[in-house]
Amino acid sequence: MTTMPMFPLASVLFPAMPTALRIFEERYFVMLARVLQAERPEFGIVLIERGSEAGGGEQRFGIATVARITQLRSDDGTVGLLARGERRIEVTRWLADDPHPQAEVRDVPELEWSDELQPLHDEAERLVRRTLAQASEFTEQSWPANVGLSENPIDSSWQLAGIAPIGPLDQIHLLQSATTEQLLRGVIEATTDAAEVIAMSWDEEMPPADDAD
Repeated sequence: MTTMPMFPLASVLFPAMPTALRIFEERYFVMLARVLQAERPEFGIVLIERGSEAGGGEQRFGIATVARITQLRSDDGTVGLLARGERRIEVTRWLADDPHPQAEVRDVPELEWSDELQPLHDEAERLVRRTLAQASEFTEQSWPANVGLSENPIDSSWQLAGIAPIGPLDQIHLLQSATTEQLLRGVIEATTDAAEVIAMSWDEEMPPADDAD
């Protein structure tokens, strides 16, 4: 078991995905100072189940991702940081805030790759990119449809989950995947559902055809 400082958010961080955070609460300044003194500058990012990001008192899910700090910037009383998702962890016990959230955690086994999964990976990638392109017609997306992916197939599988235009509850379900096949099939299922919602929105916004004379 390892004690890990935790950062609850309203979004999910996946392994091999970047994240940008803005630190403005005193409790997280304390956390950041402690993290930077450690041998490895890392902390856990966990999805909030109920509550808000600021102020404390939120309820959190039991699976998280370790984030490794890659860049820091101080500006006008806040600290901006960039971090990268490293590995999954399971919370075994939440500890009292000190003053930031912290938990006893253990690593979740890494996913494994088989070349037999390549067709499933390719299908997931085509679907995610196509759905991102469709979604961009309605709202600005965090990721463009042509965003580059890692050459490592496990990393790129996580990245497909991270760029897919799906909600946090779908994301946390994907983060819990026990196998790479389960992850890729989950990406396909969640993205297909998102594409259907986008298609319905498209139909609702299309003007009615003129009646023939």
